[in-house]
Amino acid sequence: MGMRLQSLRNFDAFPRAEEHLLKKTHSGAIVSIIGLVIMATLFVHELKYYLTTYTVHQMSVDLKRGETLPIHINMTFPALPCEVLSVDAIDMSGKHEVDLDTSIWKLRMNKEGHVIGTEYLSDLVEKEHSGLKHDDSDDHHEHSSQEKHEHGFGADAEKMVKSVKHAIQNGEGCRVYGVLDVQRVAGNFHISVHGLSIHVAQQIFDRLKDVNVSHVIHDLSFGPSYPGIHNPLDGTTRILHDTSGTFKYYIKIVPTEYRYLSKTVLPTNQFSVTEYFIPLHEIERSWPAVYFLYDLSPIIVTIKEERRSFLHFITRLCAVLGGTFALTGMLDRWMYRIIEAATQSKSRSILR
Repeated sequence: MGMRLQSLRNFDAFPRAEEHLLKKTHSGAIVSIIGLVIMATLFVHELKYYLTTYTVHQMSVDLKRGETLPIHINMTFPALPCEVLSVDAIDMSGKHEVDLDTSIWKLRMNKEGHVIGTEYLSDLVEKEHSGLKHDDSDDHHEHSSQEKHEHGFGADAEKMVKSVKHAIQNGEGCRVYGVLDVQRVAGNFHISVHGLSIHVAQQIFDRLKDVNVSHVIHDLSFGPSYPGIHNPLDGTTRILHDTSGTFKYYIKIVPTEYRYLSKTVLPTNQFSVTEYFIPLHEIERSWPAVYFLYDLSPIIVTIKEERRSFLHFITRLCAVLGGTFALTGMLDRWMYRIIEAATQSKSRSILR
């Protein structure tokens, strides 16, 4: 039995010297303290790294059908009163979207940007559209607006014209915000003065260039937010001076699912955008507007939250702590030898 224990001791990779053979030095204490601080710092860093989640992206064909697309709008038009602005939306088939759950608010803003009134919109869309073509949407909407508002220029219209002109003189603007639910097909929504009859619009605006569609996009998204999402149009500011025209934002929507660690699935959408501005020419008859023309990608992106395994954490922890311990040990030996060599050289010089 004694021989077996003696043989087992031969496998000891950490032989220990006798207590009286060990020597403690000031340099060793300094190196030990530095090593402990480094190891504690690295431990905290590795623990945070282990507790932090990371995301994995996967792509597949989007098989969803029959769902609606939520459009979150929050925009300010500093040069147009709320009475003249309308929010219109049609899809690829030109279908009327009034049956969907839509809640859009218009806030009247004074020159200083303070809210002075509120208007709720429930019926936002233009009626009797026969189809949607992105290239000829200006003329199409203007023609529909004329059909929709063919009526006499009575007392109510005159009262509205006076009210709007007074608002424009006072520098009144409008903030449009809310959620617009549309079908999951290509389409567009736009904010313009198309809701006015041609006669009323001509009484309010002497020239087409007087329709200043300067705007600030505070938020434009196509679904709820998730960690790390970036909406490229948020914070966009487009201010026109002594001119006007039509802004067109061509949007490519990418359906997205975000899967949390708790297995909760958040359906939403990302998008990319290309901006195009068409300056107004005197020979044109279309009213300036801000268009958002969108199309959906057939590919859905799935983003999964994942956490690193505990074994991975232990492996990294052993690597960094063991490396720090070995490095401080080497540094301690080098410092001891350097100090010993300097001390011996000094002693010899004194003896001589």
